[in-house]
Amino acid sequence: MSDLINVARGLEKADLVIKNAKLVNVLSEEIHECDIAITDGIIAGIGSDYHGEKEIDINGAYVTPSFIDGHVHLESTMMMPEEFAKVVLPAGTTTVIIDPHEISNVLGLHGISFMHEVVRDLPIEVYTMLPSCVPATPFETAGFDLNSYDLSLLIDKPWVLGIAEMMNFPGVLSRDKNVMSKLELAKSKGKRIDGHAPYLAGKDLCAYIASGVKSDHECTTPEEAIERLRLGMYVMIREGTAAKDLDALIPVLKTCNTRKCIFVTDDRHPSDLKEHINGMVRRAVEAGVNPVKAVQIASLNTAEYFGLDNLGAIAPGYKADMLILPDLKSFKPDVVIKNGVVVAQNGKLSVQIAKSEEISMRNSVNVRWITPEDFRIDAGIKDGKVKVRTIEVIPHQLITRSVESEVQVSGGNALSNLENDTLKICVIERHRATGNIGKCFVKGFNLKSGAIASTVAHDSHNMIIIGTNDADMYTAAVALIKCQGGKVVVNNGEIISELSLPIAGLMSDKEFEYVVKKCEELNQAASSIGCTLNDPFMTMGFLSLPVIPELKVTDKGVFDTNKFGFIDIFEPSFQKV
Repeated sequence: MSDLINVARGLEKADLVIKNAKLVNVLSEEIHECDIAITDGIIAGIGSDYHGEKEIDINGAYVTPSFIDGHVHLESTMMMPEEFAKVVLPAGTTTVIIDPHEISNVLGLHGISFMHEVVRDLPIEVYTMLPSCVPATPFETAGFDLNSYDLSLLIDKPWVLGIAEMMNFPGVLSRDKNVMSKLELAKSKGKRIDGHAPYLAGKDLCAYIASGVKSDHECTTPEEAIERLRLGMYVMIREGTAAKDLDALIPVLKTCNTRKCIFVTDDRHPSDLKEHINGMVRRAVEAGVNPVKAVQIASLNTAEYFGLDNLGAIAPGYKADMLILPDLKSFKPDVVIKNGVVVAQNGKLSVQIAKSEEISMRNSVNVRWITPEDFRIDAGIKDGKVKVRTIEVIPHQLITRSVESEVQVSGGNALSNLENDTLKICVIERHRATGNIGKCFVKGFNLKSGAIASTVAHDSHNMIIIGTNDADMYTAAVALIKCQGGKVVVNNGEIISELSLPIAGLMSDKEFEYVVKKCEELNQAASSIGCTLNDPFMTMGFLSLPVIPELKVTDKGVFDTNKFGFIDIFEPSFQKV
């Protein structure tokens, strides 16, 4: 403390001084010239005529606070956190707030603890929001059920900032006891509660916010965002790999008070990581958003929302987390500084990031013994044709349509119909070896042979398989069991592409480049057997999520969100509600 005061007063030299900076000041919302003095990783002073043991004259380059990702599922990158850090640090992200929802559905509290252990020594700062909805719904089988008591074991940890996205907004509105106890837990500890409430509006939205939920990352229209801002919510503007909302919400950033707007990525695949929060800032500025406000959204707003009082700005007493930029257009930092240390320069790391020590983790693919017969769909007739309710995917959207299609029946087994692109889809419970298998048909993948399969299937992450024939679907399922989870493409009984994800069936223990290459190979292999989707594994991964309309399949059966219940796919009187 004494050294910091003396450096701030100019009585002692700083450890580091950034000379001749154009400071993007997110506190005063202006750009001004100054020197920046840093000691012990803390900003001591902003002004002129500071001197340091080391001085960097940046000759009028811009300095901004480094960026914060306000909501991200690291598991969605399919990589260990150290690989994530290697990619996003050079892009200017030095702090992330994670929601380990995915791994918690597989491993419960052990999954949360695992994620904390593997991020502790990284040169990126990681805070955690405890998952609020494990399992996400009662209509699927997850690996664990986390109640308020479970969360209370971690809520006081300094690295825990609150309760993550409360997806069960119907439970909030109906005052479900389990949901209420989680909300009260966070409120009693003075911690944040993040929201997740697509399409919620009016008095129901008021009730949701009054319960203590203070943010939402599900806004897809300006009208939704503006209503939430008017009611005091923070709007997390999401730009993930599947869900992209930035372009739609640009009008809000150009016309409204943006102090309660935050940039988040939510779910991103490896190929979309090299440009991270900085890419959102760049695109916002290109669309006409004031550069200072765009930087503010990516830094100060996020820090203030989560109560991180020493992050998000460049001012005395704040952590020395900053970026040196040649301009306010590209937002590709020349230098990234974390806690006063240069961690990246010119797009490359300047520090070593050690590989995580091997942490004990059980095999998470626990499936009852399966046979090719398990992939039969009994049609109720011996031979002929039959009408079936079918999931129809909509390109570039998570929602689906419930449509009627026709398949051939042979020996009582309903078969995939390649002529009209009606393929068999199965979800196999993989946590507790219950033997549950949900079976249905899906349109939109256009496979002409073989099968594709994955253990990444939101939100409970059971095993999901789509195929043209039962034999290849069986081969794909066995391959996933043998590699302890992952993604595979099978054709004529042979595995033609595979990515092993042995960490909870969600993450690889390999390097970034390897994972990106394997993902590309998987998509190419799927294309080689006829698939017309750019990323079939991402599309497939959301077909088991029963909270998203219109028709989905879980290990417990086929779920119709219009009827809000399970249905028989052979019911002849199918009418959309």
